[in-house]
Amino acid sequence: MRRKLALGALLLLLALCACVPRPDAPAQDVPPVESRAVAWEDLEVEDSLELAYARQFSVDFCTGGYAKISIRDSGDALLVPEGAQVPAGVPEGVAVLQAPLDQIYLAATSAMDLFRELDAVGAVTLSGTDVSGWYIPEARQAMESGRMVYAGKYSAPDYELILDRGCDLALESTMIYHSPEVREQLERFGVPVLVERSSYENHPLGRMEWIKLYGVLLGKREQAEEYFTAQLQTLAPILEQESTGKTVAFFSITSNGAVNVHKSEDYIAQSIGLAGGEYIFSDLGKGENALSTVNMQMEAFYDAAREADVLIYNSAIDAELDTVDQLLEKSPLLADFKAVQEGRVWCTGKNLFQESLGLGDFIRDLNAILTAEDPAGLELTYLHRLT
Repeated sequence: MRRKLALGALLLLLALCACVPRPDAPAQDVPPVESRAVAWEDLEVEDSLELAYARQFSVDFCTGGYAKISIRDSGDALLVPEGAQVPAGVPEGVAVLQAPLDQIYLAATSAMDLFRELDAVGAVTLSGTDVSGWYIPEARQAMESGRMVYAGKYSAPDYELILDRGCDLALESTMIYHSPEVREQLERFGVPVLVERSSYENHPLGRMEWIKLYGVLLGKREQAEEYFTAQLQTLAPILEQESTGKTVAFFSITSNGAVNVHKSEDYIAQSIGLAGGEYIFSDLGKGENALSTVNMQMEAFYDAAREADVLIYNSAIDAELDTVDQLLEKSPLLADFKAVQEGRVWCTGKNLFQESLGLGDFIRDLNAILTAEDPAGLELTYLHRLT
């Protein structure tokens, strides 16, 4: 009996010792603070991204390195730091983005220029535009080398390819609003979706300021903010100048002979104003729909723009023009225009509308043609003179 009692006591003592952590136990036996459960309500805002011109997005930086992102009329997202847990209780409808974002499906071509500036083209591995549709050399080269592959346009993506590549973000243009079922399907498959709305920024510098959002998403916040600050500094001498008083008409001619022009609150009109010019249509389309352009009959354009000091032909819809004769083939009435007779007619390059960060250079181009006594011989980035 004594032996049995002694054996029982020994077994009880061994069991108690097994429940007490050893002083020399390895660290992994006790979960570190960083890996303990995090809850949505624990994410306290510590700082916010400072924005000077952009109005379509905001970013709040929270405890633990998390970032809450809000894009107007598109939805909210939570950027989770690399290696961190997804918080418990994330509200329904908040897209969860797990850093690093390096398998991105890009259906918003205007965003590629921001990836390029941040040395992050490699993060885009899936494209909604095929190789023939890219005017940005780095994007074309990435597709030709196979580092970026075509995964179907925004309205008909290759879901199998997107899932096979482990896509961690689908970056869509506002065209996705016309195909809501695509967004729903991507999200159903676990692919978070963000809608690129820089095109809704009326101020051209607001469009450029979207680089700050991509800096946050790609872990390059400091680089993005330094770039934007540098752009403001180089533009400062132009922005501080008084208006030249010269009027500008920016237009294209459609296949049926109508004239397509930008509204007076659009970023093109704003760029002309920042460069020292006066957009010829000062109150066109105010308070109407969200479209940035409107069509008018040639007769109305003739009456409004005949005496404009400068004409700029928009090649985004039509082909680029090189000569005044090519312009007059579209409408002989343009021969009566003051700018045509004085040789102050220009055309945009196709690359302007994909290189969204080029708006700074575009404003510099506009200022040059508005202030130069002799327009011949100007070295410009996005405009060329019709001869």
